[in-house]
Amino acid sequence: ILNYDIMARFRRRTCIILLLFILFICSIMMALKTLRPDRAGFGDPFGLGLLPELQQRTVLLDNKQNSLNRVQGDTVTHVTNLHSISVNTMKASMLPVNKLEEELSPPNYNFHIFYYSWFGNPQFDGKYIHWNHPLLPHWDPKIANNYPKGRHNPPEDIGANFYPELGSYSSKDPSVIEAHMKQMRSASTGVIVLSWYPPGMADENGEPTDDLVPVILDYAHKYNLKVTFHIEPYKDRDDRSMYHNVKYIIDKYGSHPAFYRHKTSTGRFLPMFYVYDSYVTIPEIWANLLTVSGSQTIRNTPYDALFIALLVEERHKHDIHRSGFDGMYTYFATNGFSYGSSHHNWATLKAFCDSNNLMFIPSVGPGYIDTSIRPWNNHNTRNRVNGKYYETAFSAALLVRPEIISITSFNEWHEGTQIEKAVPKRTGQVVYLDYKPHKPNVYLELTQKWSEKYRKEQEQWLM
Repeated sequence: ILNYDIMARFRRRTCIILLLFILFICSIMMALKTLRPDRAGFGDPFGLGLLPELQQRTVLLDNKQNSLNRVQGDTVTHVTNLHSISVNTMKASMLPVNKLEEELSPPNYNFHIFYYSWFGNPQFDGKYIHWNHPLLPHWDPKIANNYPKGRHNPPEDIGANFYPELGSYSSKDPSVIEAHMKQMRSASTGVIVLSWYPPGMADENGEPTDDLVPVILDYAHKYNLKVTFHIEPYKDRDDRSMYHNVKYIIDKYGSHPAFYRHKTSTGRFLPMFYVYDSYVTIPEIWANLLTVSGSQTIRNTPYDALFIALLVEERHKHDIHRSGFDGMYTYFATNGFSYGSSHHNWATLKAFCDSNNLMFIPSVGPGYIDTSIRPWNNHNTRNRVNGKYYETAFSAALLVRPEIISITSFNEWHEGTQIEKAVPKRTGQVVYLDYKPHKPNVYLELTQKWSEKYRKEQEQWLM
């Protein structure tokens, strides 16, 4: 009996020691996990280890003040207020960042999503911007006479066929920016392609938005997203102005940890610029900027980058190659609308790009409808078919094995290509479309699904 009692005590003591040892090992593992650097995706230039990431966070705080000091006039006060809100929000939410990382899907830096920061409302901008978009007349006066004129009257009547869950928001609202970043990250996209005009410039229905870029970069970094620029067709865009604007972007934003750089096949990390309506400018002008022998060449300078042209017609592929661009994208979410946006042409375009050392970036979208601003354009509507249209586009893109897939869009509400959350809404005058029978986040979930599918298939391509 005595021996049995001694053995029982020995076994209990052994079990307690073993349990304490296991708890000790688990606590070490948890501590190491919290110190792990941000997860890096394929082509991510910033997944370089713990110390570089910590240095980037320090640089971020230093650069925020430096970038503000360079802004002049009334904009200083406005941006400083926005910036302080951003910094305070980031400080207040530093503790749960690791929890955020655990809850959200990892970012896919080969999924690029077009983003627009041109919306405004009276609370943040003193007036509605873009939500009150005018009804655009048809170019044929006889047809134009058959359709209504005027502009929309927010917040009940907006220039969109769907209605955002966030309402007629302002792109300057920090809570909106954060909600957008969280949605994009939940969709497992990795790179925000930000619509951009030079300082003081804007589209004909908007206001300048360059002063918002630092805030967007800060919030993107919080969610481990990167930002690249979608250079719009601003007034007098040519080789000289493009050189100065690329220099401006890289000088001002290039040191921010959320600034996107793409890893090339030669191992270089280069900024990337999407150039909307690039075909408007003749190849000879682009060649001045984008070829080594050009008179305004940006090649082999500190401002060298990857420049991606918009392909609409088939003939544009030869112009793009001759111009010195590094690749092409198709933008439009309307299968059959243009040569570039037609899924069945993507294999041919990919083959052309492969044989000419160009990147091919197909653009997929959930559907298209712009009759809220172009009431005469019914024939270009593409029904979402409860998400099937979107999945068909993704399937077509994966077939050509692209290095990058672009998504049109996160929030181009005017053209109904958004994957941002939308809700059912009915007013006295308008019944908005919605995502039923699915939830408001269905297109974010579909994007996340295809991001994971792309990631797995890409691993097979690279083997």
